[in-house]
Amino acid sequence: MELFIKYPHEVQNELLHHLTGKAKNTEIGKKYDFSSIKTYRDFAERLPVQNYEEVEPLIERARLGESNIFWPTPIKWFAKSSGTTNAKSKFIPVSPESLEDCHYAASKDLLCLYLNNNEESQLFTGKSLRLGGSKELYKENGTAYGDLSAILIDNMPFWATYSSTPNNEISLMSDFEKKMQAVVDFTIKENVTSIAGVPSWMLVLLNNVMETTQKRSLTEVWPDLEVYFHGGVSFEPYKEQYQKLIPCKNFKYYEIYNASEGFFAVQDQNYSNELLLMLDYGIFYEFIPMDAYESHEEKIIPLNEVELGKNYAVVITTNAGLWRYKIGDTIRFTSLDPYRIKVTGRTKHHINVFGEELIIENAEQALKKVSKLTDCEIVDYTAGPIFMEGNQKGAHEWIIEFKTPPDNLAHFQKTLDQTLQTLNSDYEAKRKNNTTLNLLKVNQAKRGLFYQWSKNHGKLGGQHKIPRLSNKRDYIEELLEINKHLE
Repeated sequence: MELFIKYPHEVQNELLHHLTGKAKNTEIGKKYDFSSIKTYRDFAERLPVQNYEEVEPLIERARLGESNIFWPTPIKWFAKSSGTTNAKSKFIPVSPESLEDCHYAASKDLLCLYLNNNEESQLFTGKSLRLGGSKELYKENGTAYGDLSAILIDNMPFWATYSSTPNNEISLMSDFEKKMQAVVDFTIKENVTSIAGVPSWMLVLLNNVMETTQKRSLTEVWPDLEVYFHGGVSFEPYKEQYQKLIPCKNFKYYEIYNASEGFFAVQDQNYSNELLLMLDYGIFYEFIPMDAYESHEEKIIPLNEVELGKNYAVVITTNAGLWRYKIGDTIRFTSLDPYRIKVTGRTKHHINVFGEELIIENAEQALKKVSKLTDCEIVDYTAGPIFMEGNQKGAHEWIIEFKTPPDNLAHFQKTLDQTLQTLNSDYEAKRKNNTTLNLLKVNQAKRGLFYQWSKNHGKLGGQHKIPRLSNKRDYIEELLEINKHLE
């Protein structure tokens, strides 16, 4: 880690040469003549930037058992990812190299960073409660696919299995709701020192733990609990609920940034919300400035050209054969020495129908502030546009599920609107004197709405996420309809 922190560009360039050199005799390597690629410029000029739909035909061939298409090592594993903007499943290749040199290397690095920062830690005197996805592993044509967490658990080294709870049999159960209770029953008897999982689903599990044990806090169930390793979705909407469940000043929260495509960044400091970009996991990084994304002015830049504070779409080239692949996430650099980032959202998850460019980071900062001001707690939310009709102006429509609702929803609504204006000058300009946008509208969801939506779509547990912002009304309309019929 010290090496890539000191020599980030050299490490990334060496990695790019390693990847192209290793794959030069694959179908893709011959098509783009990897053997003659000498510089980053050669690489960038020769290979197109792609999304999943463009690489899907090659991935399908690999799933049917063909090898040496985009990576020389036979690929037997594919991480099934439903995505949040497309109901169609994605199958992301997971090579032996990406398992070892990326996903498992990251787990070890995360533990090393945490222990280095907390020398008094008693992490290994107990076990790590992990909450993975609920997908079974489906064997097919000599290849297997399933939720990434299921693949990781299935291939986990013995030392990691020994220090984790619950056992693999429970972790890999396919029925999420049955698994949830099985995890609770199994783990409340264990000495749990750390928890790991996606914040939204882990919160469901921990609330079940509290209900089953009838304790007042998690520290009464697990007195030695000291850290929560979380990732997958933003932690901001859930932070206060966790702090109530774990009322311990010394408790640590460590964020990770990973996906089916790879493990990208890790929190490397206590009490920080910045993530260290990991440059030696077999992933070569490029970035697209979001102010020109999918426009004629769009440009793709390497790591050494990024600037502080700008919003970028992430493009990756990996040791599982994804070449210049757009993962759909957006990030912002908070430090250039070393390279530290914050995840700001998704390229498709924003509202920009009226030129307001509202991103997830704006939404979550606003909700955090407004929750404090109005003394409420939010479980989940999504938002979309109200389109202009005739001489009617547009607006944003939100549906929010509260754990503790505000006393006055109209006041909450107005405060949220005002707070968004302070955080986003484009939104403020469109709202000024109701020029383009009217005051936003907030619908209060019935309890369990987002859980029901996830269940209807087979998205319980794992890396599945609630779509936060959308340029369309599909999610809002569907949620409002489900909400009508909830008791």
